[in-house]
Amino acid sequence: MDSTLPAVAEELLKEIKKAFQETSHVPDDLLLGLKFIFGPSAVPALDLVDHRSVTQVMSPSGRTAYQVLGSSGKLYTCYSSCHFCTCPAFGFTVLQKSESLLCKHILAVYLSQAMGACQKLSVSEEQLTSILLAEEEDEG
Repeated sequence: MDSTLPAVAEELLKEIKKAFQETSHVPDDLLLGLKFIFGPSAVPALDLVDHRSVTQVMSPSGRTAYQVLGSSGKLYTCYSSCHFCTCPAFGFTVLQKSESLLCKHILAVYLSQAMGACQKLSVSEEQLTSILLAEEEDEG
């Protein structure tokens, strides 16, 4: 993972990836660890993974972003390299209040990567730029 998560969270995600590759499921002890480290984001994030709501959007230059279809039906753009999400919960609970390491959307991105459950979408540079600019317009 290319993130800035605490080492314990990084290790847990690595263990989940290893277990999933070996057995195609995540053992209960790792699920409990997920709940312990990520709190209330864990179960909704797993639900997003189960619904295959995470799409890796790649451009020819190699730029990558993730789009997550939230439970409300809204599409959020996430960046795993700096663990950032455009959802309001990220801004409030992660950035303002520091109550959580990350939102359910970013956690779903990490879990989808670990479980090989990301959908893939190749787009042109212009399309990726449009996706990124659309997010800025929504915020502004």
